[in-house]
Amino acid sequence: MSGTSLDGLDIAFCEFSETQEGKWQFAIVKAETIEYEASQKASLADLMTSSGIQLTQADFEFGRFIGNEVKAFCNRYNLTPDFVASHGHTIFHQPASGFTLQIGSGAGIYAACGFPVIADFRSVDVALGGQGAPLVPIGDKLLFSDYEFCLNLGGIANISYDDPSGARIAYDICPVNIVMNYYAKKLGQEYDKDGILAGKGKVNQELLAQINRLPFYSQPGPKSLGKEWIDEVVFPLLAQSQESEENILATFSQHIAEKIAETVNTALNKKPLSKSKLLATGGGAFNKHLIENLQKELPSVEVVVAPSEIVMFKEALIFAFLGVLRMKNKANCLKSVTGASTDNIGGCLYGPLPKFN
Repeated sequence: MSGTSLDGLDIAFCEFSETQEGKWQFAIVKAETIEYEASQKASLADLMTSSGIQLTQADFEFGRFIGNEVKAFCNRYNLTPDFVASHGHTIFHQPASGFTLQIGSGAGIYAACGFPVIADFRSVDVALGGQGAPLVPIGDKLLFSDYEFCLNLGGIANISYDDPSGARIAYDICPVNIVMNYYAKKLGQEYDKDGILAGKGKVNQELLAQINRLPFYSQPGPKSLGKEWIDEVVFPLLAQSQESEENILATFSQHIAEKIAETVNTALNKKPLSKSKLLATGGGAFNKHLIENLQKELPSVEVVVAPSEIVMFKEALIFAFLGVLRMKNKANCLKSVTGASTDNIGGCLYGPLPKFN
């Protein structure tokens, strides 16, 4: 898994089993994040404006990079996976225009590591009229059923939950680490550890109101966000404020908390619960200032920060699970989440067909 916040390449070796009652169990056996070198970060960040030849070359090079890192990881821990499930790194995500692109050639991964590879999980859903995102909710539903809400605080915040009919609902809410990390870097930090920088700032109420009124937030779901929208809409608005980095971090942290709380409260109004729990994962879950803001906005909901291993590697875990569903010929993408015409099975296979039950 490689996220839009460019934290690094997440690799997780996971095991799954299904009980006779149809309940899934899992274990993360080993997991690591391979940090990108500065030049690699810059290259990935610039690919949106590259030529077709450069993009095609980067696709194969990044695939070989993933495959080599997977092979080294497996050698370090003496592991032999049934297959590799790769999300890749998103360069373009424009489902309204009918396309999405995650680089990291499946053929390149397979050639480098030698294990069967499943890649390109989003394209089928987009071709079927869906948003191609988020894909994690089916994993939320089947692996984390003890929580009414599953919230991921990655580059972009997304949430999933069951509606009153039992259908899984999920969509992107707002930017998180793409924005927060950008302003932390302006202050010489890779990210805002524990939200200390945001805690030093003051919320600009006028700027907060402007961000909260952005048209995306009034659109009905399912909906998804791409980095393009953040670059074109959010960053210019924040820059125009001429606020200090600390004040922007404080203001945007409050924006994130309010938009998440608005989403959860709307869902609870449709499906009243005497008590509900929200599971927070993704890098933003380590931001204590943000989590405190969120809990203040949701006094009737228990906000639970997942164990650190789940926080860091949940998306890698779930993409491994999507691969399992793909190999068992079961739907791994839900139309109730993406808006596609039908539930579907995403993922292209490279190499021999894995043999497992």
